[in-house]
Amino acid sequence: MRVRKRGASINKLRLYRDIFFAFTRCGLLCWGGGPASIPFVRREAVARFAWMDDETFAEIVAVGNALPGPINTKMAGYIGYKVGGVMGLAIAMVGMVIPTAIFMIVLLTTLTHFAEHPSAAGMGRAMLPVVGVMMAVMAWQFITIAAKGLGWLVTAAHSAIIFALFWFLNIHPAIILAGLFAWAFIGEGLIAKFRRIPFLRKLTKNDKPPKNGEPPKGDL
Repeated sequence: MRVRKRGASINKLRLYRDIFFAFTRCGLLCWGGGPASIPFVRREAVARFAWMDDETFAEIVAVGNALPGPINTKMAGYIGYKVGGVMGLAIAMVGMVIPTAIFMIVLLTTLTHFAEHPSAAGMGRAMLPVVGVMMAVMAWQFITIAAKGLGWLVTAAHSAIIFALFWFLNIHPAIILAGLFAWAFIGEGLIAKFRRIPFLRKLTKNDKPPKNGEPPKGDL
């Protein structure tokens, strides 16, 4: 029993260590503000440690963007709690915030004397394309995940409508997300009927040939 307890304690310590260093890397290495930290958090939580899959991470990002406050700290708090409980939450928040705050105090105190130097301004401009590409790659990954569940036609229609609402009408993301949550409950039946249309059935993921001579579901 003592060996098992000791082994469990060691595993917990390793988990807390991983949580701390994962979010410390996110806090120190990401550049460009809260949204720019999303690809870094995904790399740690999904790719490196496999604490969750892409679909779960996409849900965290969507809900986090609908709530007030910086997205990076909200993701750190939730993922830390999901993985390591209350202690994991505290460690994730410390890893995300404290090292970055200390580093910022030291660095900003130094850079204040060189604020007008061309290299200091160019450093920030040079990072913007890198952040943009990372965000674009992650956006495409989210779209492919959505298409697996909704089909490409429905996903494309949703994406076009959301882009128009956000870009042209300047509607707040929280309002858009609230509408999507409502659609998830109300529109599921409409999507099911839409998929039963013979001409459009091939455009959805549920287009499967009948087994053993059984008629397609849409023809019942």
